Amino acid sequence: MDDEPAENISGGDSGGGTVSEFDPTNADTRAEGVVDRLGELYWQKTYGGQDAFECLVRTVLSQNTSDKASQPAHDALMERYGSDNPGDLAVALADAAQDELAETISAAGLYNQKSETLIRLAERIVAEYGGEDGFDEFVKDEDPPEVRSALLEMKGVGPKTADCVLLFSGGRGGVFPVDTHVHRIARRMGLAPADADHEGVREHLERDVPADKCGFGHTAMIQFGREYCSARKPACLEDPDACPLADDCEQVGVYPETGEVVDPSEAPEAK
Repeated sequence: MDDEPAENISGGDSGGGTVSEFDPTNADTRAEGVVDRLGELYWQKTYGGQDAFECLVRTVLSQNTSDKASQPAHDALMERYGSDNPGDLAVALADAAQDELAETISAAGLYNQKSETLIRLAERIVAEYGGEDGFDEFVKDEDPPEVRSALLEMKGVGPKTADCVLLFSGGRGGVFPVDTHVHRIARRMGLAPADADHEGVREHLERDVPADKCGFGHTAMIQFGREYCSARKPACLEDPDACPLADDCEQVGVYPETGEVVDPSEAPEAK
């Protein structure tokens, strides 16, 4: 994505969560070792506590766009329907006029589609949980597999969105959401099979990374993707020493000798 902000808002000071120190020695798996190094490079945080419905709204707004675009849309939505207008956010969005909501969140892109999704989700949450408080209680108190399954049954909620709600609202350890950065980096580094889909990458990372490190592993890996391991021009392409994790990367699909970069699933060595 173009023009991403310098810092992942979920990991930086404005992203919530509390600092959680850890001992990086003697990692049991290579993936844990990589996450430890990312934690030392960026941050170590324990997440949880965000309002579940607002977290769901924020994640929907972030789909197929950057923080730079989704954050103003979130702020405008909350100003119009949320914190500056006391009441139930889910009820407010369920009753919102779609064209007005679309205009409010236009900065996020795909605003017609996202406004329809948000209204549909709000209507379902009001009908099934009574509103944002009931939904918040469900996300934070019920078993994670049950919460994840219920979220995935909602049209417009995919695995990454469901996992972000579990992590940032429910504070559930062992949840490693996989976005485009995590999907690319885990396969490029050889932490997951080159042809793994998003769910396959998630399964490998959640298997190999301790539960209390998955949260900051997710946010720090996103930051690493923005700063060093971009899709088209990873730092190692021109200078191996430019990447702090170069010594622990298999460079699947990255060829400094020719300057070529391909998706790991298309790399000859992965076939």
